[in-house]
Amino acid sequence: MLYARAMRRLWGEFNNRNVSMQVITLLTDFGTGDEYVGAMKGVILSGHPQATIVDISHQIAPQDIEKAAYMIPAYAPCFPAQTVHVVVVDPGVGSDRAILALACDKQIFMGPDNGVLSLILARDTVERIVRVEDRSYFLPDFGATFHGRDIFAPIAAHLSRGLPLTELGPEIQLRQTVRLDLKPPVVDARGRLEGTIIAVDRFGNAITNIDRRALERVSLDPSRQRLKVHVGRYILTGLSRTYADVGQGEPLVLFGSRGYLEIAVNGGDAARVLKLVAGERVWAEAGR
Repeated sequence: MLYARAMRRLWGEFNNRNVSMQVITLLTDFGTGDEYVGAMKGVILSGHPQATIVDISHQIAPQDIEKAAYMIPAYAPCFPAQTVHVVVVDPGVGSDRAILALACDKQIFMGPDNGVLSLILARDTVERIVRVEDRSYFLPDFGATFHGRDIFAPIAAHLSRGLPLTELGPEIQLRQTVRLDLKPPVVDARGRLEGTIIAVDRFGNAITNIDRRALERVSLDPSRQRLKVHVGRYILTGLSRTYADVGQGEPLVLFGSRGYLEIAVNGGDAARVLKLVAGERVWAEAGR
């Protein structure tokens, strides 16, 4: 009962405002077998009943900051201006790690300062970064283990209703943030482009960190030259446009929806068939 009254006080000022519907996205490693995602949504809707909440994924492997970091740029451009993107992959929850909120490309991103926002922070369109410190926007009696519910969710509701970033805490510079060491593809001693498998999706497609710009570094134009990809004990030749460009059960390489080279099997699971895992190295070169 006391908790409910505190919630009503917290939201009172905002519930008197006439606001338009806003979109809030959620990306977490919470899974869906527990109440965690539902609790976050309940807090958001208590503060902004008109909000549209979009689940990006809650199946990130626990504490897999790097996979989440690569996912964010893949979905954020699909959303309208003023969308609030909330990312909670937070192995340091309850520690002295900071929470960031930033404006970029007319959208707002919020996440722990642990590198999960690295690829957004790398953009030259970042307008403002603040460190979230004003506890008056947290839930009352917030705890140390569930900041998704107690901090991220109420602040997302406030932001979606127009709260300026600067109300949350001090503005900071890019150099003050934590960023992952996401090594780009490099040219090896043999002149090949060496990349890495950064993720395996639920279909078993192995997604690399090699994009078209990276291939240009070795003067490789897949539209004109025959691409040769080395991964594990396999050599895959040619670039496909669709999965069906090869026979059923055959491996292939193509540019996936994220704009990166993917290693796949038509109608199958490339990770299982080719025994591929995240972190494995991949080499690309012009075929003969």
